[in-house]
Amino acid sequence: MLDFAIFAVTFVIILVGAVLYLYPSSRRTSGIPGLNPTDEKDGNLQDIVNRGSLHEFLVGLHQEFGSVASFWFSSRPVVSLGSVHQLQQHINPNHTTDSFETMLKSLLGYQSEMGGGANETIVRKKVYESAINSTLKNNLPLMLKLVEELVGKWKSFPEAQHTPLCAHLLGLSMKTVTQLALGERFKDDADVISFHKNHDAIWSEIGKGYLDGSLEKSSSRKGHYEKALSEMESVLLSVAKERKAQRKQTVFVDALLQSSLTERQIMEDCMVFTLAGCVITANLCIWALHFLSTSEEVQDKLYKELEEVLGSDPVTLDKIPQLRYCQQVLNETVRTAKLTPVAARLQEVEGKVDQHVIPKETLVIYALGVVLQDSDTWSSPYRFDPDRFEEDSAKKSFCLLGFSGNQTCPELRFAYTVATVLLSTLVRQLKLHQLKGQIMEVRSELVSTPKDETWITVSRRR
Repeated sequence: MLDFAIFAVTFVIILVGAVLYLYPSSRRTSGIPGLNPTDEKDGNLQDIVNRGSLHEFLVGLHQEFGSVASFWFSSRPVVSLGSVHQLQQHINPNHTTDSFETMLKSLLGYQSEMGGGANETIVRKKVYESAINSTLKNNLPLMLKLVEELVGKWKSFPEAQHTPLCAHLLGLSMKTVTQLALGERFKDDADVISFHKNHDAIWSEIGKGYLDGSLEKSSSRKGHYEKALSEMESVLLSVAKERKAQRKQTVFVDALLQSSLTERQIMEDCMVFTLAGCVITANLCIWALHFLSTSEEVQDKLYKELEEVLGSDPVTLDKIPQLRYCQQVLNETVRTAKLTPVAARLQEVEGKVDQHVIPKETLVIYALGVVLQDSDTWSSPYRFDPDRFEEDSAKKSFCLLGFSGNQTCPELRFAYTVATVLLSTLVRQLKLHQLKGQIMEVRSELVSTPKDETWITVSRRR
Protein backbone atom coordinates (compact mmCIF):
# COMPACT_ATOMS: atom_id res chain seq x y z
CA MET A 1 0.00 0.00 0.00
CA LEU A 2 1.36 3.31 -1.05
CA ASP A 3 0.97 6.98 -0.14
CA PHE A 4 -2.67 8.04 0.05
CA ALA A 5 -2.10 11.37 1.81
CA ILE A 6 -2.50 13.86 -1.03
CA PHE A 7 -5.24 11.72 -2.60
CA ALA A 8 -7.22 11.68 0.63
CA VAL A 9 -6.95 15.41 1.24
CA THR A 10 -7.87 16.24 -2.35
CA PHE A 11 -10.75 13.80 -2.35
CA VAL A 12 -12.36 15.25 0.78
CA ILE A 13 -11.85 18.84 -0.36
CA ILE A 14 -13.58 18.05 -3.64
CA LEU A 15 -16.57 16.54 -1.92
CA VAL A 16 -17.10 19.47 0.44
CA GLY A 17 -16.91 21.92 -2.44
CA ALA A 18 -13.74 23.70 -1.41
CA VAL A 19 -11.59 23.13 -4.49
CA LEU A 20 -9.95 26.39 -5.58
CA TYR A 21 -8.43 25.35 -8.90
CA LEU A 22 -9.64 27.08 -12.06
CA TYR A 23 -11.36 24.76 -14.55
CA PRO A 24 -8.70 23.90 -17.14
CA SER A 25 -9.29 24.54 -20.80
CA SER A 26 -7.67 21.24 -21.82
CA ARG A 27 -9.79 18.08 -21.67
CA ARG A 28 -6.76 15.77 -21.62
CA THR A 29 -3.75 15.38 -19.34
CA SER A 30 -0.75 15.86 -21.64
CA GLY A 31 -2.40 13.71 -24.30
CA ILE A 32 -3.09 10.77 -21.97
CA PRO A 33 -6.24 8.97 -23.16
CA GLY A 34 -9.24 9.10 -20.87
CA LEU A 35 -12.59 10.64 -20.00
CA ASN A 36 -13.75 14.19 -20.47
CA PRO A 37 -15.34 15.71 -17.36
CA THR A 38 -19.10 15.19 -17.33
CA ASP A 39 -19.69 18.17 -15.04
CA GLU A 40 -17.93 21.54 -14.85
CA LYS A 41 -17.84 21.46 -11.04
CA ASP A 42 -17.55 17.76 -10.17
CA GLY A 43 -15.57 16.40 -13.12
CA ASN A 44 -16.23 12.65 -13.26
CA LEU A 45 -17.46 12.29 -9.67
CA GLN A 46 -20.96 11.26 -10.76
CA ASP A 47 -19.43 8.61 -13.04
CA ILE A 48 -17.61 7.18 -10.01
CA VAL A 49 -20.81 7.20 -7.94
CA ASN A 50 -22.73 5.52 -10.77
CA ARG A 51 -20.22 2.65 -10.88
CA GLY A 52 -20.63 2.08 -7.15
CA SER A 53 -17.02 2.58 -6.09
CA LEU A 54 -13.78 4.17 -7.23
CA HIS A 55 -12.38 0.68 -7.85
CA GLU A 56 -15.23 -0.32 -10.19
CA PHE A 57 -14.88 3.00 -11.98
CA LEU A 58 -11.16 2.37 -12.51
CA VAL A 59 -11.84 -1.15 -13.83
CA GLY A 60 -14.06 0.34 -16.54
CA LEU A 61 -11.66 3.21 -17.22
CA HIS A 62 -8.72 0.90 -17.87
CA GLN A 63 -10.78 -1.51 -19.92
CA GLU A 64 -11.72 1.35 -22.22
CA PHE A 65 -8.51 3.37 -22.36
CA GLY A 66 -5.67 1.00 -21.46
CA SER A 67 -3.19 0.80 -18.60
CA VAL A 68 -2.51 4.57 -18.49
CA ALA A 69 -5.73 6.60 -18.41
CA SER A 70 -6.99 9.97 -17.22
CA PHE A 71 -10.14 11.43 -15.66
CA TRP A 72 -11.17 14.38 -13.48
CA PHE A 73 -11.70 14.91 -9.78
CA SER A 74 -13.63 18.17 -9.83
CA SER A 75 -11.41 20.50 -11.87
CA ARG A 76 -8.29 18.44 -11.09
CA PRO A 77 -6.85 16.15 -13.79
CA VAL A 78 -5.98 12.65 -12.56
CA VAL A 79 -3.85 9.93 -14.13
CA SER A 80 -4.49 6.29 -13.20
CA LEU A 81 -1.93 3.52 -13.65
CA GLY A 82 -3.37 0.04 -14.09
CA SER A 83 -0.51 -2.41 -14.67
CA VAL A 84 2.65 -3.55 -12.92
CA HIS A 85 4.81 -2.33 -15.81
CA GLN A 86 3.55 1.24 -15.51
CA LEU A 87 3.64 1.24 -11.72
CA GLN A 88 7.23 0.06 -11.77
CA GLN A 89 8.16 3.15 -13.77
CA HIS A 90 6.46 5.47 -11.29
CA ILE A 91 6.93 4.01 -7.79
CA ASN A 92 9.79 5.34 -5.68
CA PRO A 93 11.02 2.41 -3.56
CA ASN A 94 12.68 4.84 -1.13
CA HIS A 95 9.37 6.50 -0.23
CA THR A 96 9.07 6.45 3.56
CA THR A 97 5.54 7.55 4.45
CA ASP A 98 2.91 5.01 5.48
CA SER A 99 -0.05 5.17 3.16
CA PHE A 100 -2.84 3.91 5.34
CA GLU A 101 -1.80 5.99 8.35
CA THR A 102 -1.49 9.22 6.38
CA MET A 103 -4.70 8.50 4.46
CA LEU A 104 -6.79 8.00 7.59
CA LYS A 105 -5.28 10.97 9.36
CA SER A 106 -6.11 13.14 6.37
CA LEU A 107 -9.71 11.89 6.25
CA LEU A 108 -10.10 12.37 10.00
CA GLY A 109 -8.62 15.87 9.84
CA TYR A 110 -5.50 14.91 11.81
CA GLN A 111 -1.97 16.12 11.18
CA SER A 112 0.39 13.42 9.92
CA GLU A 113 3.49 15.36 10.96
CA MET A 114 4.87 16.47 14.32
CA GLY A 115 5.41 19.99 13.07
CA GLY A 116 9.05 19.65 12.04
CA GLY A 117 8.71 18.49 8.47
CA ALA A 118 9.88 15.30 6.80
CA ASN A 119 12.38 14.26 9.51
CA GLU A 120 9.75 14.51 12.23
CA THR A 121 7.35 12.50 10.08
CA ILE A 122 9.92 9.71 9.82
CA VAL A 123 10.49 9.79 13.59
CA ARG A 124 6.76 9.56 14.26
CA LYS A 125 6.42 6.68 11.81
CA LYS A 126 9.23 4.80 13.58
CA VAL A 127 7.55 5.32 16.95
CA TYR A 128 4.26 4.00 15.53
CA GLU A 129 5.82 0.92 13.92
CA SER A 130 7.94 0.18 17.00
CA ALA A 131 4.82 0.39 19.17
CA ILE A 132 3.04 -2.20 17.01
CA ASN A 133 6.08 -4.50 16.98
CA SER A 134 6.46 -4.38 20.78
CA THR A 135 2.72 -4.94 21.20
CA LEU A 136 2.88 -8.14 19.15
CA LYS A 137 5.95 -9.33 21.04
CA ASN A 138 4.39 -8.71 24.45
CA ASN A 139 0.90 -9.99 23.74
CA LEU A 140 1.05 -13.14 21.62
CA PRO A 141 -0.30 -15.26 24.54
CA LEU A 142 -3.35 -12.98 24.77
CA MET A 143 -3.88 -13.23 21.03
CA LEU A 144 -3.69 -17.03 21.23
CA LYS A 145 -6.20 -17.03 24.11
CA LEU A 146 -8.75 -14.97 22.15
CA VAL A 147 -8.33 -17.16 19.06
CA GLU A 148 -8.63 -20.37 21.09
CA GLU A 149 -11.87 -19.09 22.65
CA LEU A 150 -13.35 -18.60 19.17
CA VAL A 151 -12.13 -21.97 17.89
CA GLY A 152 -13.49 -23.66 21.01
CA LYS A 153 -16.87 -22.08 20.34
CA TRP A 154 -16.85 -23.32 16.75
CA LYS A 155 -15.87 -26.84 17.87
CA SER A 156 -19.02 -26.96 19.98
CA PHE A 157 -21.27 -26.31 16.97
CA PRO A 158 -23.15 -29.16 15.27
CA GLU A 159 -21.60 -29.90 11.87
CA ALA A 160 -24.65 -28.61 10.01
CA GLN A 161 -24.75 -25.28 11.85
CA HIS A 162 -24.07 -22.23 9.69
CA THR A 163 -21.26 -20.07 11.08
CA PRO A 164 -21.28 -16.31 10.28
CA LEU A 165 -17.72 -15.37 9.37
CA CYS A 166 -18.17 -11.59 9.31
CA ALA A 167 -19.84 -11.33 12.71
CA HIS A 168 -17.47 -13.70 14.49
CA LEU A 169 -14.22 -12.46 12.92
CA LEU A 170 -15.08 -8.80 13.31
CA GLY A 171 -15.75 -9.60 16.97
CA LEU A 172 -12.38 -11.37 17.26
CA SER A 173 -10.64 -8.48 15.55
CA MET A 174 -12.33 -5.88 17.75
CA LYS A 175 -11.41 -7.74 20.95
CA THR A 176 -7.84 -8.36 19.80
CA VAL A 177 -7.12 -4.82 18.60
CA THR A 178 -8.72 -3.01 21.54
CA GLN A 179 -7.02 -5.18 24.17
CA LEU A 180 -3.62 -5.11 22.45
CA ALA A 181 -3.87 -1.39 21.70
CA LEU A 182 -5.53 -0.08 24.85
CA GLY A 183 -5.20 -2.70 27.57
CA GLU A 184 -7.30 -4.76 29.95
CA ARG A 185 -10.05 -2.15 30.21
CA PHE A 186 -11.45 -3.74 27.05
CA LYS A 187 -11.82 -7.17 28.59
CA ASP A 188 -15.25 -5.84 29.53
CA ASP A 189 -17.70 -6.71 26.73
CA ALA A 190 -19.73 -3.55 27.42
CA ASP A 191 -16.70 -1.36 26.64
CA VAL A 192 -15.97 -3.37 23.48
CA ILE A 193 -19.58 -3.09 22.30
CA SER A 194 -19.61 0.68 22.87
CA PHE A 195 -16.29 1.03 21.07
CA HIS A 196 -17.57 -1.17 18.22
CA LYS A 197 -20.65 1.03 17.80
CA ASN A 198 -18.62 4.22 17.40
CA HIS A 199 -16.01 2.47 15.26
CA ASP A 200 -18.71 1.36 12.81
CA ALA A 201 -20.25 4.83 12.64
CA ILE A 202 -16.90 6.42 11.82
CA TRP A 203 -15.66 3.78 9.37
CA SER A 204 -18.90 3.55 7.41
CA GLU A 205 -18.84 7.27 6.67
CA ILE A 206 -15.14 7.32 5.80
CA GLY A 207 -15.68 4.41 3.43
CA LYS A 208 -18.94 5.51 1.85
CA GLY A 209 -20.11 8.97 2.90
CA TYR A 210 -17.04 10.73 1.57
CA LEU A 211 -17.20 8.80 -1.70
CA ASP A 212 -20.64 9.92 -2.83
CA GLY A 213 -20.74 13.27 -1.01
CA SER A 214 -23.83 12.17 0.92
CA LEU A 215 -22.33 12.88 4.34
CA GLU A 216 -22.18 16.61 3.67
CA LYS A 217 -25.77 16.58 2.39
CA SER A 218 -27.24 14.99 5.52
CA SER A 219 -27.03 17.00 8.73
CA SER A 220 -28.30 14.05 10.80
CA ARG A 221 -25.68 11.65 9.42
CA LYS A 222 -22.93 14.20 9.83
CA GLY A 223 -24.03 14.85 13.40
CA HIS A 224 -24.01 11.12 14.13
CA TYR A 225 -20.53 10.78 12.64
CA GLU A 226 -19.13 13.75 14.56
CA LYS A 227 -20.67 12.50 17.82
CA ALA A 228 -19.15 9.04 17.34
CA LEU A 229 -15.75 10.55 16.51
CA SER A 230 -15.87 12.82 19.57
CA GLU A 231 -16.88 9.98 21.88
CA MET A 232 -14.15 7.72 20.54
CA GLU A 233 -11.53 10.44 20.90
CA SER A 234 -12.65 11.01 24.52
CA VAL A 235 -12.31 7.30 25.28
CA LEU A 236 -8.81 7.18 23.76
CA LEU A 237 -7.68 10.26 25.70
CA SER A 238 -9.09 8.75 28.90
CA VAL A 239 -7.32 5.43 28.30
CA ALA A 240 -4.00 7.16 27.63
CA LYS A 241 -4.35 9.14 30.88
CA GLU A 242 -5.13 5.96 32.86
CA ARG A 243 -2.25 3.99 31.34
CA LYS A 244 0.20 6.84 31.96
CA ALA A 245 -0.73 6.88 35.66
CA GLN A 246 -0.38 3.09 35.87
CA ARG A 247 3.05 3.19 34.18
CA LYS A 248 2.48 -0.08 32.38
CA GLN A 249 4.50 -1.05 29.31
CA THR A 250 2.67 -3.90 27.61
CA VAL A 251 0.29 -2.52 24.95
CA PHE A 252 0.35 -0.12 22.00
CA VAL A 253 -0.63 3.03 23.89
CA ASP A 254 2.04 2.33 26.55
CA ALA A 255 4.77 2.38 23.90
CA LEU A 256 3.48 5.70 22.53
CA LEU A 257 3.48 7.16 26.04
CA GLN A 258 7.22 6.41 26.31
CA SER A 259 7.90 8.65 23.29
CA SER A 260 7.97 12.43 22.87
CA LEU A 261 4.54 12.53 21.23
CA THR A 262 1.98 14.93 22.64
CA GLU A 263 -1.26 13.76 24.26
CA ARG A 264 -3.15 14.72 21.09
CA GLN A 265 -0.74 12.85 18.82
CA ILE A 266 -0.98 9.72 20.97
CA MET A 267 -4.77 9.85 20.72
CA GLU A 268 -4.59 10.27 16.92
CA ASP A 269 -2.23 7.32 16.50
CA CYS A 270 -4.45 5.16 18.70
CA MET A 271 -7.44 6.19 16.58
CA VAL A 272 -5.69 5.24 13.34
CA PHE A 273 -4.44 1.91 14.69
CA THR A 274 -7.79 0.87 16.16
CA LEU A 275 -9.75 1.95 13.08
CA ALA A 276 -7.44 0.50 10.42
CA GLY A 277 -6.24 -2.42 12.52
CA CYS A 278 -9.75 -3.70 13.19
CA VAL A 279 -11.00 -3.41 9.61
CA ILE A 280 -7.90 -4.80 7.87
CA THR A 281 -7.48 -7.64 10.36
CA ALA A 282 -11.14 -8.65 10.27
CA ASN A 283 -11.38 -8.66 6.50
CA LEU A 284 -8.08 -10.46 5.95
CA CYS A 285 -9.35 -13.21 8.27
CA ILE A 286 -12.84 -13.27 6.72
CA TRP A 287 -11.55 -13.59 3.16
CA ALA A 288 -8.86 -16.14 4.16
CA LEU A 289 -11.40 -18.47 5.78
CA HIS A 290 -13.86 -17.98 2.95
CA PHE A 291 -11.29 -18.93 0.31
CA LEU A 292 -10.03 -21.86 2.40
CA SER A 293 -13.60 -23.17 2.65
CA THR A 294 -13.67 -23.41 -1.15
CA SER A 295 -10.59 -25.67 -1.36
CA GLU A 296 -10.06 -28.83 0.65
CA GLU A 297 -6.73 -29.27 -1.14
CA VAL A 298 -5.39 -25.92 0.13
CA GLN A 299 -6.62 -26.69 3.65
CA ASP A 300 -4.87 -30.06 3.66
CA LYS A 301 -1.62 -28.58 2.36
CA LEU A 302 -1.74 -25.86 5.03
CA TYR A 303 -2.55 -28.46 7.71
CA LYS A 304 0.47 -30.52 6.68
CA GLU A 305 2.81 -27.51 6.97
CA LEU A 306 1.38 -26.56 10.37
CA GLU A 307 1.90 -30.10 11.66
CA GLU A 308 5.47 -30.25 10.33
CA VAL A 309 6.53 -26.86 11.69
CA LEU A 310 4.51 -26.63 14.92
CA GLY A 311 3.54 -30.18 15.83
CA SER A 312 1.05 -29.87 18.67
CA ASP A 313 2.57 -26.61 19.98
CA PRO A 314 0.98 -23.17 19.60
CA VAL A 315 2.51 -20.84 17.07
CA THR A 316 5.27 -18.47 18.20
CA LEU A 317 6.64 -15.32 16.59
CA ASP A 318 9.92 -17.03 15.73
CA LYS A 319 8.04 -19.89 13.99
CA ILE A 320 5.88 -17.64 11.82
CA PRO A 321 8.59 -17.05 9.14
CA GLN A 322 8.83 -20.84 8.73
CA LEU A 323 5.16 -21.06 7.77
CA ARG A 324 5.83 -20.24 4.12
CA TYR A 325 2.68 -21.81 2.71
CA CYS A 326 0.56 -19.99 5.29
CA GLN A 327 2.18 -16.75 4.05
CA GLN A 328 1.29 -17.74 0.48
CA VAL A 329 -2.32 -18.33 1.52
CA LEU A 330 -2.52 -14.86 3.07
CA ASN A 331 -0.79 -13.22 0.09
CA GLU A 332 -3.23 -14.89 -2.26
CA THR A 333 -6.11 -13.80 -0.03
CA VAL A 334 -5.01 -10.16 -0.28
CA ARG A 335 -4.62 -10.50 -4.05
CA THR A 336 -7.85 -12.35 -4.81
CA ALA A 337 -9.97 -10.19 -2.48
CA LYS A 338 -8.26 -6.96 -3.66
CA LEU A 339 -8.03 -6.12 0.03
CA THR A 340 -6.97 -2.50 -0.51
CA PRO A 341 -7.90 -1.60 -4.07
CA VAL A 342 -6.65 1.98 -4.54
CA ALA A 343 -3.62 4.13 -3.66
CA ALA A 344 -2.34 7.47 -4.89
CA ARG A 345 0.46 10.03 -4.96
CA LEU A 346 0.99 13.58 -6.10
CA GLN A 347 3.43 13.96 -8.97
CA GLU A 348 6.15 16.03 -7.27
CA VAL A 349 8.12 16.74 -10.46
CA GLU A 350 7.29 16.25 -14.11
CA GLY A 351 7.72 12.61 -15.08
CA LYS A 352 7.02 10.04 -17.77
CA VAL A 353 5.30 6.67 -17.91
CA ASP A 354 5.90 5.00 -21.24
CA GLN A 355 5.51 7.81 -23.80
CA HIS A 356 3.12 9.80 -21.57
CA VAL A 357 4.29 12.95 -19.81
CA ILE A 358 2.79 13.46 -16.33
CA PRO A 359 2.93 17.15 -15.37
CA LYS A 360 4.05 18.31 -11.95
CA GLU A 361 1.28 18.29 -9.27
CA THR A 362 -0.88 15.82 -11.18
CA LEU A 363 -2.73 13.40 -8.93
CA VAL A 364 -1.60 9.86 -9.86
CA ILE A 365 -3.77 6.93 -8.78
CA TYR A 366 -2.44 3.41 -8.44
CA ALA A 367 -5.34 1.15 -9.45
CA LEU A 368 -4.16 -1.72 -7.25
CA GLY A 369 -7.43 -3.62 -7.54
CA VAL A 370 -7.06 -3.59 -11.32
CA VAL A 371 -3.41 -4.64 -11.18
CA LEU A 372 -4.05 -7.46 -8.68
CA GLN A 373 -6.30 -9.18 -11.22
CA ASP A 374 -4.46 -8.24 -14.40
CA SER A 375 -4.08 -11.33 -16.60
CA ASP A 376 -0.75 -10.02 -17.95
CA THR A 377 0.70 -10.32 -14.44
CA TRP A 378 -1.24 -13.18 -12.89
CA SER A 379 -2.24 -16.41 -14.65
CA SER A 380 -5.91 -17.27 -14.05
CA PRO A 381 -6.23 -14.05 -12.03
CA TYR A 382 -9.69 -14.76 -10.59
CA ARG A 383 -8.70 -18.17 -9.22
CA PHE A 384 -7.57 -18.57 -5.61
CA ASP A 385 -4.19 -20.29 -5.97
CA PRO A 386 -1.60 -19.86 -3.18
CA ASP A 387 0.92 -21.89 -5.19
CA ARG A 388 1.40 -18.92 -7.53
CA PHE A 389 3.51 -17.29 -4.80
CA GLU A 390 6.15 -19.99 -5.15
CA GLU A 391 7.24 -18.05 -8.24
CA ASP A 392 9.74 -15.21 -7.80
CA SER A 393 7.89 -13.09 -10.37
CA ALA A 394 4.70 -13.18 -8.26
CA LYS A 395 6.62 -12.31 -5.10
CA LYS A 396 8.32 -9.42 -6.87
CA SER A 397 5.07 -7.99 -8.25
CA PHE A 398 3.38 -8.30 -4.85
CA CYS A 399 6.25 -6.52 -3.13
CA LEU A 400 6.29 -3.78 -5.77
CA LEU A 401 2.62 -3.07 -5.07
CA GLY A 402 3.41 -2.51 -1.39
CA PHE A 403 1.82 -5.66 0.08
CA SER A 404 5.05 -7.20 1.30
CA GLY A 405 8.56 -6.08 2.13
CA ASN A 406 9.56 -2.72 3.60
CA GLN A 407 6.60 -0.81 2.12
CA THR A 408 3.95 -2.92 3.87
CA CYS A 409 1.90 -0.79 6.25
CA PRO A 410 2.12 -1.72 9.96
CA GLU A 411 -1.61 -2.45 10.18
CA LEU A 412 -1.31 -5.09 7.45
CA ARG A 413 1.71 -6.66 9.18
CA PHE A 414 -0.34 -6.77 12.38
CA ALA A 415 -3.24 -8.35 10.50
CA TYR A 416 -0.95 -11.01 9.01
CA THR A 417 0.16 -11.98 12.53
CA VAL A 418 -3.40 -12.27 13.84
CA ALA A 419 -4.46 -14.21 10.74
CA THR A 420 -1.49 -16.59 11.10
CA VAL A 421 -2.40 -17.27 14.74
CA LEU A 422 -6.01 -17.89 13.67
CA LEU A 423 -5.13 -20.24 10.80
CA SER A 424 -2.50 -22.14 12.80
CA THR A 425 -5.03 -22.80 15.58
CA LEU A 426 -8.15 -23.37 13.50
CA VAL A 427 -6.89 -25.49 10.60
CA ARG A 428 -5.22 -28.02 12.91
CA GLN A 429 -8.55 -28.69 14.64
CA LEU A 430 -11.34 -28.02 12.14
CA LYS A 431 -12.19 -28.35 8.47
CA LEU A 432 -14.04 -25.51 6.75
CA HIS A 433 -16.87 -26.14 4.31
CA GLN A 434 -18.42 -23.80 1.78
CA LEU A 435 -22.21 -23.43 1.67
CA LYS A 436 -23.62 -24.56 -1.64
CA GLY A 437 -25.21 -21.81 -3.68
CA GLN A 438 -23.73 -18.96 -1.67
CA ILE A 439 -22.63 -16.07 -3.89
CA MET A 440 -20.00 -13.70 -2.55
CA GLU A 441 -20.30 -10.08 -3.64
CA VAL A 442 -17.62 -7.51 -2.82
CA ARG A 443 -17.98 -3.98 -1.50
CA SER A 444 -14.81 -2.15 -2.62
CA GLU A 445 -14.25 0.91 -0.47
CA LEU A 446 -11.05 1.74 1.42
CA VAL A 447 -10.90 -1.96 2.28
CA SER A 448 -12.75 -4.63 0.32
CA THR A 449 -15.44 -6.34 2.39
CA PRO A 450 -18.23 -8.83 1.67
CA LYS A 451 -21.50 -7.04 0.87
CA ASP A 452 -23.46 -9.49 3.02
CA GLU A 453 -22.77 -11.93 5.81
CA THR A 454 -20.64 -14.89 4.72
CA TRP A 455 -21.49 -18.35 6.04
CA ILE A 456 -19.55 -21.61 6.35
CA THR A 457 -19.91 -24.87 8.24
CA VAL A 458 -17.14 -26.58 10.19
CA SER A 459 -16.32 -30.17 11.13
CA ARG A 460 -13.68 -31.65 13.41
CA ARG A 461 -10.54 -33.16 11.97
CA ARG A 462 -10.64 -36.90 12.65
